[in-house]
Amino acid sequence: MTLPNDAPLSKLQFYVTTPYACGYIESKLAQSLIASPQHLVDAKTYNGLIQLGFRRSGKFVYRPHCELCNACIPVRIPINDFIPKRSQRRAVKSHESLSVAIIPLEFSEEHFALYTAYQVARHSGNKDQESAEQYRNFLVQSNVESVMVEFRLGDQLKMVSVVDIVSDGISAVYTFYDASDAHASYGTYNVMWLIKWCKRLKLDYLYLGYWIKESPKMAYKQNFVPQEALIDGEWQLL
Repeated sequence: MTLPNDAPLSKLQFYVTTPYACGYIESKLAQSLIASPQHLVDAKTYNGLIQLGFRRSGKFVYRPHCELCNACIPVRIPINDFIPKRSQRRAVKSHESLSVAIIPLEFSEEHFALYTAYQVARHSGNKDQESAEQYRNFLVQSNVESVMVEFRLGDQLKMVSVVDIVSDGISAVYTFYDASDAHASYGTYNVMWLIKWCKRLKLDYLYLGYWIKESPKMAYKQNFVPQEALIDGEWQLL
């Protein structure tokens, strides 16, 4: 895939990282293509990059660039065509008592505690607990238009979703929630809420990041249909 001859994008340079352990497919190595310098990747520039399959982690904007693997497929939901399944409607109904607040990116001890508990519950394979500084770099820093969405049950924080707002949609960066409630469907409810928010903002797409067939962590994304994938440089219905 080539980069468009667009003025903001033409000012960027792109470099490939050294190989590192893939976080999704065991025993594989991964590489990323990084947009640089970071300070030039503003909201307008990012609008173009996300169309090309790039994502954001803190101030780093990247896309997979693995020499022998193309398992990471960017996917998005076309909002006006989305048809909820019965289970998704149930998730909305079961969590309709949650209150929602849209706030600026900011560090909160309450958020960090929920994030840490979520990592332990859902990603126990990672033995090293992230520091507050690592959390800040990952989720509280951004050069683009980003917000946090808080979901509470009464005074209890139940879920936080970090999202970017781009010209044609909302990009779900990362979501963490109270994983101690085995009967909750917070992840599904979050996607459904973001779809509804897209409609309210008159935006066309909800970007869900990468889908990886071999990764069970990514399986939930295929439950939201119809869905478009970026394949061979073109967004097309799966």
